[in-house]
Amino acid sequence: MSVGVAVRRCLSLKKNGAANGTLCLVPRCAEGIYCVVNFSSDRIAMRHNAPDSLASLLAARYGTTTACPIPANDTLNGLLSHRSVRAFSATPLAEGTLELLVAAAQSASTSSNLQTWSVVAVEDPQRKERLSVLANNQDFVRSCPLFLVWIADLSRLQTLGLKREKPHESLEFLEMLLMATIDATLAAQNAAVAAESLGLGVVYVGAIRNHADQVARELGLPAKSFATFGMCVGHPDTARPAAIKPRLPQTAVLHRETYDDGVIHDTIEGYNATMDDFYRQQNMKPLGPWDLHSLNRVRGVDALQGRERLVEILKAFGFGLR
Repeated sequence: MSVGVAVRRCLSLKKNGAANGTLCLVPRCAEGIYCVVNFSSDRIAMRHNAPDSLASLLAARYGTTTACPIPANDTLNGLLSHRSVRAFSATPLAEGTLELLVAAAQSASTSSNLQTWSVVAVEDPQRKERLSVLANNQDFVRSCPLFLVWIADLSRLQTLGLKREKPHESLEFLEMLLMATIDATLAAQNAAVAAESLGLGVVYVGAIRNHADQVARELGLPAKSFATFGMCVGHPDTARPAAIKPRLPQTAVLHRETYDDGVIHDTIEGYNATMDDFYRQQNMKPLGPWDLHSLNRVRGVDALQGRERLVEILKAFGFGLR
């Protein structure tokens, strides 16, 4: 990415109302540039591999100043600058990108080297259109140049068992489906990190499970395979930049030695306030503070949008779930 593109991206952030001091990280910019939008002086400050970029990224991730004695590196900068990208440009992916992402995915850890996952790469506009309708009619599934559907895949081992005439009864147990789902997730996250290192944007699409049976038919999935989630991949639209979304404070998720179920009471109000600020900056209109907004997503069967049928569907797919 050129300096000019980096500046335009940061100017876009500024034009769209980013707060003073907002970090504009340009991942893998050829010049290693990090930018900070600065309203007080009406300019964009540009730093080359700024020594405090890690602290700035941590501040963006948690919505508060966070000290860290460990020096930054490219891997940490890339991981901490992750944001979900839902707006993509028309720029096509470079030749070989898909294969490189799959190589990164296959470099992830896998239980017992069983490699119980597969991925279906969808680039055909008509198929992306059909999948977008099945995935809650989300437009970014249509507009991304590459849509990856990550599969928990026990069919390969079943096929080999039948070919070799070897028993494979373990595939009928819930443990194996969990293993395959974990394998697919680890692979996908490796691919996401690789994509972002190339300056691409990604967003996960869990709504692919809303109509899991229809998705399976669309992709021609065999028995004992299941589309766990999708992933849009493409060049971010610089006119509609995504922001780093604050997460819960570490005190809510990091438990030392034993689990403490009381810490959420001490942290939720502060996090609600942090997310309220984020929602305002992004012109988002949630259904109340973060905790109530999140609880609305788990209110009952109607909130599952078809996923309440997953046990029934998985059994129809040949998973024993014993």
